[in-house]
Amino acid sequence: MVCQLSSRHMVVKWDEALHYLPIYSPSEEEKKNPALFAHNVRRLMAKALQVPVTDYSYEDCQLAMAEGQIRLPVDTCLLEFAKLVRSLGLKRVNSEKLLQDYGKRARKLQGQRLSLEDFSQFLELPVSDELRHMFALFDENEDHSMDVREFVIAFSVVCRPAKTLDTIRLAFQMFEAEEDGAITENELMCILRTALGVGELKVSRLFRAIDEEDSGKISFESFREFVDQHPDFAEQYLYSDNAGFGSSSPSHAANGFCADFSPSEQKKLD
Repeated sequence: MVCQLSSRHMVVKWDEALHYLPIYSPSEEEKKNPALFAHNVRRLMAKALQVPVTDYSYEDCQLAMAEGQIRLPVDTCLLEFAKLVRSLGLKRVNSEKLLQDYGKRARKLQGQRLSLEDFSQFLELPVSDELRHMFALFDENEDHSMDVREFVIAFSVVCRPAKTLDTIRLAFQMFEAEEDGAITENELMCILRTALGVGELKVSRLFRAIDEEDSGKISFESFREFVDQHPDFAEQYLYSDNAGFGSSSPSHAANGFCADFSPSEQKKLD
């Protein structure tokens, strides 16, 4: 299935045949707004091909299909997060350096909850609709506060989707206790839940398998050693215990990507 512009005609191809759509001439409004013209042309092509229209980009597809130690579930909200990252101009050439800076600053906060204004200052960005939307993704308690460590984890996944262990290492550094460099089961749940972009995640079996001494804590070294010994740990301990890791279907998310896709965006694409 292919679509392209040829001279003044729109051409779509399916069933090994070319189909020419009627000539589409831009309105005066579209002449002044190329983005509107492109959007309307895209809608016509999608209608002819009988496929949905989405605002997700090629980068989003790369994120969804990244080959790391764990794969994203069908109802992940990281794709919506990635779109906001682009809108806010956060993903830059030096994103690795930015990640390390965010990680160090988040560690110093030691889990302190931030308000929208605090989050704005942390990112050194003005408060905007996009920033409010991003903040809301991490305000799971709806108490107008967030743990910025969760933002850093999500940002790490978006910046380096195939480097799962690097993200988890950074997360351990932000969550681990200074006295023993270890984290609890609840903290592991928070880390993996955020890295996967889901609201809930069961990690008890995984945590107990890593915590062989039943100490109630695990270090990154023990986590990495476990992963090395069990390369399919996600299949055994995460996917089997949690719903939503199968193939994409309308029952999981209306847009096929993110359950938190805003109604206004959904309406725009209908």
